[in-house]
Amino acid sequence: MMKVFRTGFWMGIQKAVRCVVTRDRAQDTYVLTGKTSLKQHSSQRLALAMLLICSSPFSFAAGKPATDYLPVNSALNPDIPTPESVLGYDVGTWHVRHDQLVRYMQVLAESSDRISLEVTGYTHEQRPLLLLTITAPQNRDKLPQWQKAHVENVTQGTRAEDGAPLVLYMGYSVHGNEPSGANASLLVAYYLAASNDARVTSLLSDNVVLLDPSFNPDGLSRFAQWANMHKGQVLSSDPEHREHNEGWPNGRTNHYWFDLNRDWLMLIHPESRARIKQFQKWRPHVLTDFHEMGTDSTYFFQPGVPSRKNPFTPEGNVRLTEALADSFIQAFDDQKNLYFSEEGFDDFYYGKGSTYPDAQGSIGILFEQASSRGHLQDSINGPVAFAQTIQNQFTMSLAVFDGALKNKAALTEYPRRFYNETQSLIKDDDIAAYVLHEPKDAWRLKRAKWVFEQHGIDFIVPENDVSADDKTFAAAHTLVVPLNQQKYRLIKSLFSTQQQFPDNTFYDVSNWNLPLAFDLGFSSLTARELKRVKRGELHQNELPAVASDAYGYAFEWHHFTSPALLQALLSAGVDARIATTSFNAMTTQGERAFELGSIVVPAGVVQPENVGALIASASAKHQVPVYSITSGSTSVGSDLGSRSMVPARAPKVLVIGGEGTNPYQVGEIWHHLDTQIGMPVTLIEQERLGRITLADYSHIVFASGRYDLNDKQSNAISEWVKAGGTLIGQMSALSLFSKEKWLSVQVSDRNDVDRLFDESGLTYADRSALAAKKLIAGAVYIANIDVTHPLFYGFDEPYLHVFKTANTVVSSSQSPFNVPARYTRSPLVAGYSADVLAEKIAGSAAVVAQPMGRGRVIGFTDNPQFRGYWYGTSKLMSNALLLSEAIR
Repeated sequence: MMKVFRTGFWMGIQKAVRCVVTRDRAQDTYVLTGKTSLKQHSSQRLALAMLLICSSPFSFAAGKPATDYLPVNSALNPDIPTPESVLGYDVGTWHVRHDQLVRYMQVLAESSDRISLEVTGYTHEQRPLLLLTITAPQNRDKLPQWQKAHVENVTQGTRAEDGAPLVLYMGYSVHGNEPSGANASLLVAYYLAASNDARVTSLLSDNVVLLDPSFNPDGLSRFAQWANMHKGQVLSSDPEHREHNEGWPNGRTNHYWFDLNRDWLMLIHPESRARIKQFQKWRPHVLTDFHEMGTDSTYFFQPGVPSRKNPFTPEGNVRLTEALADSFIQAFDDQKNLYFSEEGFDDFYYGKGSTYPDAQGSIGILFEQASSRGHLQDSINGPVAFAQTIQNQFTMSLAVFDGALKNKAALTEYPRRFYNETQSLIKDDDIAAYVLHEPKDAWRLKRAKWVFEQHGIDFIVPENDVSADDKTFAAAHTLVVPLNQQKYRLIKSLFSTQQQFPDNTFYDVSNWNLPLAFDLGFSSLTARELKRVKRGELHQNELPAVASDAYGYAFEWHHFTSPALLQALLSAGVDARIATTSFNAMTTQGERAFELGSIVVPAGVVQPENVGALIASASAKHQVPVYSITSGSTSVGSDLGSRSMVPARAPKVLVIGGEGTNPYQVGEIWHHLDTQIGMPVTLIEQERLGRITLADYSHIVFASGRYDLNDKQSNAISEWVKAGGTLIGQMSALSLFSKEKWLSVQVSDRNDVDRLFDESGLTYADRSALAAKKLIAGAVYIANIDVTHPLFYGFDEPYLHVFKTANTVVSSSQSPFNVPARYTRSPLVAGYSADVLAEKIAGSAAVVAQPMGRGRVIGFTDNPQFRGYWYGTSKLMSNALLLSEAIR
């Protein structure tokens, strides 16, 4: 049979009525062909059935013209190009690539006097990061004045003038394989550029929309390639279809496989840095963060779980979010769409897009759309079509505009209320400032300074020494962060050591203490102590001149960038030695003490030509002082020709990735070695382990994951280690190491954890809360360390803070020579862990290193490179690679 329907019917779901719908562009109709179960009914009943299908939340099996997404009677300017006129296809037909998105936004900016386009930065893969500033043309010259006045309202607590503009930051698809947001941004931009309806004219007449169409261009492009390459002329909605099951590492992440929605605070990546710069420039009233979730879900919008709000987020923020949500509810009620709020997602971690604004007088709002993960996928709620996910994100974007306009008075007043309430908190706080100090490594202190600068946090470089907690900190190596400033709430979260929480369920980490992550000492100051602090200038590393005719050269290992310097020298063919004993040597600067782990470059062995100049250049690049030694004889410790000076060698590193491995951790290892050390890395799928020559590599690294090695692979690795290789594993990889007897440890499993918790008296309703107690979602622990062990060369204190994200317990009865780090008796420092878990972890192994033949096996219970910002522990991986020859 064949039935023809006018455009008003749009299109039906193919699977729902066992038919195919195609569009006749010439006649502006949709044609339904095929067998239906409704053939015995009248045309009127068939039409009614189709109308019900087409108006359901998940109705579109293909893309459609932009005008079909937009509200009726949008009064469109025909001179503004539609998305399909530039893309060459209707939105939702294909997944937009980032280059296509960029081109359309450029065309819009060229065609509309409402839009200005700015490139705010570039991704790792050199894709441009765009920001569209959208407002009525007559406002263009007012923007600098508006921006300045609004920021003053936020930072100084002044009252906004009558008629002051709203600033709305619309952000889309920070996760690349959640693409409905970025694809919807095409429609939002077109609608705001082309429409002359009352909604748009009212919005743009005296307000500003900042549109960030793709938070994660690299991930978006990766997923678009995946989804498009698996699309057929007939769509497959089967969840088992390859289109809906991405290969490793998938498009969620950026170039280095990091989750950019966890990087709003520490700013490891260029995408985050560009975004935060714009946020701090504008301090928007509202920032939206459009995501996707599981296909069997519906649609979520904030508020989140009430009991899981960050304590530094004001109640006024929640009330305004609820007021805005009235418009979200109305929009979806009108379309009979399913949705939910106040469950599943929390508002605790300030390093996410929807919560970062909450600490700074803005309203952050999370939206989560059920994902088609391709073009069409079955779900428990019916087929989820890509075009409909785009429609929902577009509809919700308009609801944000509607809600903001309805609540404009409250939104423009909120920054002043936020400021005043913050001042009350400051007044009641016994702490007036925090002190950070690091006497030897200027890099980590400078990095903290840089993070503060990006977030607009004021700090003091003291002119004189600072005293706190009965200690005195040298001014040259100290930062003071006063709390009497508008970023008070954000600062308190960055220095938090909270361990008790009203709700122990966390969507993400429970702590993000910056000084603990950076391995910086920190203390607090009272108001009286703070008054004695005067502003000075930060200490700069003094780089001594490198003599061309020296006997040798040496530099110390406590600098964060020392591994990068050593790697640069080894790559250039320099013969360098690891000092396994401390020594005093005469230098051109006089006698100097060098600690364990110092690197010595003897000039009397075969070295590259002009080795002194090469070292001087590398020293300047990495800002590590290199001292010119005048004699091989030392006054204390081993002479420079001693066998205790162990030759270092340039690592050839193999990192195991692929299906079963944790892409975040593999990416973090790759990022650390690539960007922090400058070390080339070979990444392979674990299935290739039996097909490569292991002898070509000096180190093999296993991130956390599920591994299933066959006997051939296992035996090959064992023989490789015995022949002198260094095998490194972290977190769940240690279960493999234990099974293969590469490490003499016992690794706990799920049953071991379950036995720690008493379930008697619990009801079925308690199961989720109990499951949350069994997790360690992200907490800071402390371990005792052996600073004489090569893995801990460069560390001064006999303890180290580590970040724990799993409840794994590694037990080992080996000698202390093989277990250089154990958790203390009271290991929890900050964040949440159930008491029974902390007690079980107490005294267990944090790091294990044992010899195996001529090689060695190293195990890290936790992830030293967590999210790229745990600088205190990331040096452990550097040491495991560059100093492994000293582990015997």
